[in-house]
Amino acid sequence: MIFNKIKTLIKMQRKSFLVTAVLISGSLFFATCSNEEKSKEETATQKPAADQPEVHGNEIKPGDVTLTSPLNQESVKAGKSTYELKCQSCHKLSDERLVGPGWAGVTTRREPHWIMNMITNVEMMLETDPEAQKLLEQCMVRMPNQNISKDQAREVLEFMRSNDGVK
Repeated sequence: MIFNKIKTLIKMQRKSFLVTAVLISGSLFFATCSNEEKSKEETATQKPAADQPEVHGNEIKPGDVTLTSPLNQESVKAGKSTYELKCQSCHKLSDERLVGPGWAGVTTRREPHWIMNMITNVEMMLETDPEAQKLLEQCMVRMPNQNISKDQAREVLEFMRSNDGVK
């Protein structure tokens, strides 16, 4: 008789444990799905480059870019976001090379229009610009077209200037 009661208690505990496990698993699944949906919504406007048709910008001329002081902090923030999404897997903010060259000091070594053309017109730069060709020889990896607009490239330039200490 006592043995039967113990057996019944064990069965009840197993059922209780099973129900608890199912509830916890369901809650975790729901929370994960919910977070994935939020993440999808947040990045819906920023599709990966592979999902977008490749876009090539018009060549940016020296007079097309006017630098301002102080920096536009909204542009710096937007440029940082673009960097984190599309650039940081290949470029460090220091002078250390990752896949591509590090960005430290780039705005003191290169003209603003050159930087923006490397961002928006990679193919043109690698075909025609001797400095871009030297970088390709050093890094041995062709920079992919990230489908960054001229406005986004300008924001990235502001972030680069900020990284180089411009206020």
